[in-house]
Amino acid sequence: MIKKVGNTLINAKHRATCHCGAVELELDLPDGIVDPRRCDCSLCRRKGAIMASVPLSGIKVVKGQEVLKLYQFNTMSAKHYFCSICGIYTHHQRRSVPSLYGYNVACLEGVNPFELGEVRTGDGVNHPADRQE
Repeated sequence: MIKKVGNTLINAKHRATCHCGAVELELDLPDGIVDPRRCDCSLCRRKGAIMASVPLSGIKVVKGQEVLKLYQFNTMSAKHYFCSICGIYTHHQRRSVPSLYGYNVACLEGVNPFELGEVRTGDGVNHPADRQE
């Protein structure tokens, strides 16, 4: 649980925006940033974002629902959202845990993700949902 990044306190209700400000989210972060991570799947390698998760009820689109675009690939399970104006990835419904949204930590108001230090990378190339059991 990360309650402070640099000089920015992570509020229980924290605002997140895309680059141009057309999309604004309100995130429920009572425990701060929990389990920030990167992913090495083909999409995440390209977008380079640090993500953390909240329950589906933990994100409210305050502004810009009409400019959010959906991108899906491979199994079409995960739902990746980005601003159609500036192109910034804001959040996604997770493939491995569909009851959670992953959100772009860099979109949190006042947060510089480079101040997080070392961030773990998840194995998206060998995704748990792809394993044949």
